[in-house]
Amino acid sequence: MRATPPVRYDLLSLMNRRGFLSLAAATPPLLASDSQLPHYRIVSKYKPVPGQGMPGKYPGQVARVHSDNVLDEATDTVNAARVEAMIDDGMKTLTGDHDARDAWARFIVPDDVVGIKVNCSGAPRIMSSPEVVAAVVKNLMAVGVAPERITIYERFPDQMRTVGYEKYVPAKVTVTGIEGQRGAILGYDPGTYVEVDFFGEDDTRSNLVRLVSEKFTKIVNIPNMKEHQASGVTGCLKNIAYGDFSNVARSHQYEKTNTYSFIGTLASVEPLRSRAALSVMDGLRGVWHGGPFNTDSRFRFYPKMMQFGTDPVAMDHLLLDVIEAKRKEEGAPSLWDRSPTHLWKGRGLDPQKNHFIREPGHIEYASKLGLGIYDLDKIHLKTVTL
Repeated sequence: MRATPPVRYDLLSLMNRRGFLSLAAATPPLLASDSQLPHYRIVSKYKPVPGQGMPGKYPGQVARVHSDNVLDEATDTVNAARVEAMIDDGMKTLTGDHDARDAWARFIVPDDVVGIKVNCSGAPRIMSSPEVVAAVVKNLMAVGVAPERITIYERFPDQMRTVGYEKYVPAKVTVTGIEGQRGAILGYDPGTYVEVDFFGEDDTRSNLVRLVSEKFTKIVNIPNMKEHQASGVTGCLKNIAYGDFSNVARSHQYEKTNTYSFIGTLASVEPLRSRAALSVMDGLRGVWHGGPFNTDSRFRFYPKMMQFGTDPVAMDHLLLDVIEAKRKEEGAPSLWDRSPTHLWKGRGLDPQKNHFIREPGHIEYASKLGLGIYDLDKIHLKTVTL
């Protein structure tokens, strides 16, 4: 049998006609910015799966569940039973089903091989909570997925070890890091990648995680509610994009970054796009300044909420609003502030300063690639309080 040749295509071919016309009608500053984008070359043999993946079955729809009792701020202890109740209500609110199992069955079937993409870059302080991950595993098994067909994964195993997910899930569930040691390439697919030269770097390729292309049929994305010094926020899009490709930190080596277009470009690559079936945003804890790696408790906060959806753009736009509101409350500059007076390369954290020019516009840019709905007037948010 002849092997299917890789498909090579440029960024503009990812845009549907509506997205292209929207770009053409954009205001001059946005059009000028987009005309100066890096040249991306995407190589993949995989085709889109009709009706599957981002923006999914519920474009522009987000369910949000809040519970004051889900976490004790004094002890940082999570109420696992309340997490399970929040997930049940969130899934039923998203789909309209009366039974949570029916809601999950809209996305996952027993024959699926499911990857759970966690975020551990802020562990052990801020990460995809093990209680949330355990509840997702429980629901996958409830619709018939065997535990040996479930993998909890992240790029860096050292970060995952600080969480200990294996203590919260059945023994046959796989918990793995992609890079056995930093920079290792065996866990990435050599035939599926994005090539782009940002600044004349030696390695210009970012390869897709091999498990995504060769094993998983569905992915459940579990991001956090986090500010990011370069992209503005780390939400659904950045977790599924930067968390599933190698060699991504090069996009933000300098004050002016390439996160604006790189995040959406990576997220749009097949088969990642078609296999990302559902996002469960863990907002039990959050970070409003300093990015995920800061250890300063001043910049952590407790939204005590979760968001559910298939549209990563809509979910991340609402995340922007959550982080913006907290920054305003704390007297910090907006994520949209591009003034060079706020740039600072010193040590320590100052809420008035930042290491990069943030690019929260990456979320709207992703919408131009057809990954979801950005316009707040077209986003339908359903809120539940427990």
